[in-house]
Amino acid sequence: MSIVRINDDIKKEIAPILEDLGISLSEAINMFLHQIKLNNGIPFTLRRNAIVEINDGYGSYICEYGHLHDYSKLNLNEISKDVD
Repeated sequence: MSIVRINDDIKKEIAPILEDLGISLSEAINMFLHQIKLNNGIPFTLRRNAIVEINDGYGSYICEYGHLHDYSKLNLNEISKDVD
């Protein structure tokens, strides 16, 4: 048997939701763990909510998916050739 520590505040908040769904906290945790197994990872997207600007003065930023975009290295002349 494993012990899982759960924040009391969140436990109180989700108790009525789980009750309405007719499942216990233990069943909900087991469902979550099975979804991790089926998805070979967390069954939802983990991401930051906002774009984080990098203060480099060249327009680089990290997008909502955590990818670095460095527009300082783009050649706008090359891009405009592709559009024409």
